[in-house]
Amino acid sequence: MKDLQTKYNEKKMSPEDAIKFLSPGDAVVYPIAPGEPKLLHDALCQYEGLDDNKLYRTLTNVPTYDLPKDKLKQISIFLGGDRQLMNDGVVELLPNHFGDTVDLIKMREEEIVLMFNASPMDEKGYFSLGLANAYVGGLLDSASKIIIEVNENCPYTYGENHHVHIDDVTALIESSEPLPTIPEPVIDEKSEAIGKIIADLAPDGATLQIGYGSVPSAVMNNLTTKKRLGFHTEMLPDKVIDLYNSGSLDNTQKETYVGKTVTTFAMGTPKLYEWLHKNEDIYFVPVNQSNSIREIAKEGNLYTINATIQVDLLGQCNSEKLPNKYYSSTGGQSDFGKGVRMAENGVGIIALNSTAANDTVSTIVPSLYAGAAVTTSKNDVDYIVTEYGAARLKGKTINERVEALINIAHPRFRDELRQEAIKLKYLAAETDELEETEELVLA
Repeated sequence: MKDLQTKYNEKKMSPEDAIKFLSPGDAVVYPIAPGEPKLLHDALCQYEGLDDNKLYRTLTNVPTYDLPKDKLKQISIFLGGDRQLMNDGVVELLPNHFGDTVDLIKMREEEIVLMFNASPMDEKGYFSLGLANAYVGGLLDSASKIIIEVNENCPYTYGENHHVHIDDVTALIESSEPLPTIPEPVIDEKSEAIGKIIADLAPDGATLQIGYGSVPSAVMNNLTTKKRLGFHTEMLPDKVIDLYNSGSLDNTQKETYVGKTVTTFAMGTPKLYEWLHKNEDIYFVPVNQSNSIREIAKEGNLYTINATIQVDLLGQCNSEKLPNKYYSSTGGQSDFGKGVRMAENGVGIIALNSTAANDTVSTIVPSLYAGAAVTTSKNDVDYIVTEYGAARLKGKTINERVEALINIAHPRFRDELRQEAIKLKYLAAETDELEETEELVLA
């Protein structure tokens, strides 16, 4: 019987040779950004044998090439570095709930080739998926080929469906490429105010879904005095280290994965990656588990925190499209929005600054602009939070919602919003306004 190192050496090759295992019609699947295999990607996009192949990726960090679709159709699950080429028609966006992506890829493709960054092999012959499980972990058993980029900088991490054995690897290459990083966000005055409001809503013992950004960072800064917090999230950012070190995050009150911080991917600074290396308290699971509505709903004291671009007076949230271009996608917002609604004591929070474009535009609007995507429906929305306060929309009538949202809008736009709400028949006109209107009609 061959020893593990012999098997490893036999499967080690150049990126150009590894790509030759790709057959016409195969669908290549990359993990979310920190798991993308840069050297394999460069070889793939230069491969002259491409024929009716597809490439799936999420929040991509590697270069996006303008290739003929009959050679390589590039499909984005959540826009990142491919945003402009999607708007130019080169890349296609697949609408999805993030938690459904395993099933969506299986539904669309028969031959799936997984390519991803992996940690160096352990003494038992296993490679970890490192920073990104997501849908790759859910596809390990159904992939026809697994080609890995063994990156010496990739942390060895733990989880479910989070490791692949050398026997199951088709080919491997070695890499010392730097892992993609994102800096810790700068917390401005508005984000600080929003963060404090949200943190005040979360009690001791809450399980949190929270991610990256200035508002999430501000929230976590204000949670270090809380006790017995837990994490069940999709993205793990740097700020989790502060919560962990403060003793606030111990995961003891969770209903699932007790004692573990659960995530499906992590992205941040090198400090985060060093902290994750062989940290058994962090547990990576496939996205069809982390973002499963059924699993989410098991966490009775779940508090979910997400961001949006604009909210209309019904409470509908557009979190993915700007007026002139598609910007991102649904991600896990809808998964957690529905799951938290089913949780026994769940509280769903969507945050945004009250204005955009240097305070010239209100983000609370009478109606979403034409062509906007509804990411969170009016029936799933719970709290909306701006720097002016928290409006709980759940259980409120349309009239009550409008009043609550106007109260947390920027003061400059409140009168205008009220007038538009009257035009939309969401609010009744004031008596003097009715009399003025009647006089104009009679005249």
